[in-house]
Amino acid sequence: MSDDIIAIDGPAGSGKSTVARAVAQQLGWSFLDTGAMYRAVTCEVLARGIDLHDDAAVGALADTLTLTTTPRVSVNGRDVQDEIRTDTINVAVSVVAANPLVRQAMVSRQREWAKSQPLGTVVEGRDIATVVFPDATLKVFLTASVEERARRRGDESPASIARRDNADSTRVTSPLRQAHDALFIDTTDRAAQDVAGEIVQCLKSRRSS
Repeated sequence: MSDDIIAIDGPAGSGKSTVARAVAQQLGWSFLDTGAMYRAVTCEVLARGIDLHDDAAVGALADTLTLTTTPRVSVNGRDVQDEIRTDTINVAVSVVAANPLVRQAMVSRQREWAKSQPLGTVVEGRDIATVVFPDATLKVFLTASVEERARRRGDESPASIARRDNADSTRVTSPLRQAHDALFIDTTDRAAQDVAGEIVQCLKSRRSS
């Protein structure tokens, strides 16, 4: 098992998932999309008619779910890959992700998953470098203009992106913020493979220094 972890954080539409997958592919490492985990939990909460603001009920549910994120996202064996990108989930996921009980359950799973990987792991999300893996081998924070991020998302307007930015950065539990020692990259007008290459090169440089 490897303790090597590249932690990639950033706001919605900054390119985290695409870049993280590209980095993992270039290095031959595993990849984990933590945002998909929170979206999958949100899908199940809504499917069961549970009040999004009932922290105890939502947290209890999250602790019992069986989640997979590859090759497709599923909850208890139900494929939700397409459902997690709907407008309904876009609005509701910020509420679920702010639930401290849900975050506790997901962080535990994320750490366990990383420990089980034979090689290094590339993990992306909102609090990966600051909370989940504060001792990561390399920390990265991606961003891009609001207009560019909305264009990439396709299913969200700049206003929706801005709303989620505010919700993610002001929540009490594990807010979105840049780790003080993270590599900062603005991905606006840059190809994912190019950004991934910069991250891989940074990792190699640090290892050789």
